[in-house]
This record gives sequence, C-alpha cells and structure tokens, in this order.
Amino acid sequence: MTLQGKRIVLGVTGGIAAYKSPDLVRRLRDAGADVRVVLTESARRFVSALTFQAVSAHPVPEGLWDASAAQGMAHIELARWADLVLIAPATAEAMAKLAHGHADDLLSTLCLATEAPLVLAPAMNRVMWAQPATQSNRALLEGRGVRFLGPGEGPLAEAESGRGRMLEPLEIVAALSEPGALAGLTVLITAGPTREPVDAVRYVSNRSSGRMGYAVAAAAARAGAKVVLVSGPVDLPVPAGVERVSVETAAEMHAATMARAAEADIFIGAAAVADYAPAEPAAFKIKKSAPAMNIELKRTEDILGSVAALDGGPFAVGFAAETEDVEANALRKVEEKGLDMIAANRVGPGEGFETDDNALVVLWRGGREELARAPKSELAGRLIDLIARRYAESRT
Repeated sequence: MTLQGKRIVLGVTGGIAAYKSPDLVRRLRDAGADVRVVLTESARRFVSALTFQAVSAHPVPEGLWDASAAQGMAHIELARWADLVLIAPATAEAMAKLAHGHADDLLSTLCLATEAPLVLAPAMNRVMWAQPATQSNRALLEGRGVRFLGPGEGPLAEAESGRGRMLEPLEIVAALSEPGALAGLTVLITAGPTREPVDAVRYVSNRSSGRMGYAVAAAAARAGAKVVLVSGPVDLPVPAGVERVSVETAAEMHAATMARAAEADIFIGAAAVADYAPAEPAAFKIKKSAPAMNIELKRTEDILGSVAALDGGPFAVGFAAETEDVEANALRKVEEKGLDMIAANRVGPGEGFETDDNALVVLWRGGREELARAPKSELAGRLIDLIARRYAESRT
C-alpha cells in the first residue's frame, strides 16, 4: 500500500503522546499523503490547533459546530473526504466512545459517519491498557474491522514502564505503508453452528457462538484479503470488508462453500458443522405423546474434506474442537482429510465455546505452534499471521 495521494484524517485525542502527532503529520505528508487534523477538546490542552494547521497546511476545524464547514456539517465533509481515518494517540476514552457508538464531538461523530477504514494507535498507562474494560473495547472494535497499531512497550510518561506507548511516527507510517500479509488473496471462511431440523419448530445444533470464526474473518480482512464468510445462524455483526453468505443447515453450508471454493486461495473451516442430521424431518410440529421418541440420524457431507480434495483447490485449514487427546485427534484429522493445517483447542465448560477468549495449538505435517490464551480477536490475528506464513511457504 502506498500513501501517495491518500487523504487521511488524523484524529488526536487527549494524551501526553499528542506531542508526537505534529511529527506524524509531517511524516505522513513526506510519504505523499494529504492530512487533515481533528482535535478533541482534551487534545487542545496538549498541542495547539495552530501547530497542526502549520504542519498540515489545512485549517483545523473548531469542532462539531464549525461554521466554516459546508452547510455547517464538518463531520460529513471530513467523513466523505477521507480515504483513511487514523487516531493517534487513541486514549482509553476514545476507544470506549468508538466501541459503544458515542458521538458527542467532531471526531467520534465523523468516525460513525465515514465508510473509510479506521486505524487506532493507542497510548495510555500500562494498567489502563490491561484493564478488562479496555481489552473488551479493543476486541469489540477489532471484530468490526478496526485496525490497531501498537501500543508499544517501554518507558511511559508517569515514570513507569510497560505496554502503553504510542508507536513512533515513522513506525506508524511504515505500518500503514506495508501491504497486508494476505493482500491480493481470497479467503473463504465458514463460521458458527448449523441447525438441522427435527420438525417445523425444533432442530439439532451445538454450542458454537461463531465468535472465533468471525474474529478470523475480521483478521483476514485487516490483512488485506478479500473475505467471504459462509455463516450459520449467529447474532454477530458482519466484520468490515467481509461478504457474508448466510446459511442454516450443513447441506446449505456445503453447497455455499463448494460454490465458492474454486475462487479461494485459502479456506478456513471454523464452523461447527453438524456431523449428523435427522433423516426425515417432519413438516409439522411433532406432538408430545409417547414416553420416548427415536430419531434416525444420517451423516452430513464433509465440507472440510470436500474442499481439501479439490484438484488445485485452496490451502485448507481446519479447526478441531476436542474434549480429550486434542493433538492426537487433530493430527488424525489432518491425515484423513488431507489438510494443510489445523487449529485445535480443548472445549468443555468455560472453554472454547461461548467464551471471549481461547487458546490454540496449530499443527501441520512436521510442525506445530502454540498460540497462548488470549481474546479471540487477538488470537485470530496471530492465527492469520501464521496461516499467511505457511501459505507463502507452500507456494515457494
């Protein structure tokens, strides 16, 4: 990605790291970008609007009610103008506002009004960054496709040391200029459970929430891929930049996946697909009468195996949710289905399903890597980085 000719709105929020932001404007302009700056009221206590006007060569809006904006609507004008919105520094307060849709100033309002990608460079005290509330907001934003640069680790303004430093301006420019690890590739992902009808009102399903698959889809999109997400029924927003194909049954998921598999470079089967489905679902509601009821189940089609068996098919990555012998069962799946990689995890009460965090062991023929427990959004980013490396190695 080149910054030449890119129109960037730089949002500056109220932290001591705001002293780096004028230099960031200069570095972005050196890289060819056109930069317009929006300051929060707190940011104005650290660095003046006049400084940013001088380094950006643009006037700095007075705020949400700036009369000089077209029709007095500065948030719409800037939202439509931007190719990218970058907030640096992004404070814990700024993250909380964005995560929960607050719009009480120019910066937060334009972030809601823009269709441009949003990038945050956080800066705060190490304890504030580690707080569960902040990490929950980060995970929520990443799940919507927001990209985070940092924070870095090192000395902090309050004479402490730890993770919370805003990246240096040149580091931010370099990160924005780098192509994503999956740039130019198409990634096909399945996520969520399937529902197999028993009758007109009942179905057989499982405890999958879809969070891991959706986090993987968001991470792949942030890495530059064109992402198609074939999703079972879940109550999750579609990550930014992701095309969702909604299905309900295993048969529908198989058909939707196979219809798109030939176009994919990478396939990630993160869905918890039913292995069996009722052989003859009733068209009406079955009434409670007999003391017992038997339902004949039939085997569903193997989506992961079908994709892996395609001639010239995509790089195939599976998921294995196991209650015991996690690695042995996952490796057996690699061999039986002919997979390129598999991400395995233990499931059970409080583990894997319906949780905000997870841990994975990723296996392939002749190799393994453990991904330590972390929020699913962070874990998904690590997994995508590993998949990108293995994919590149497989093609060379």
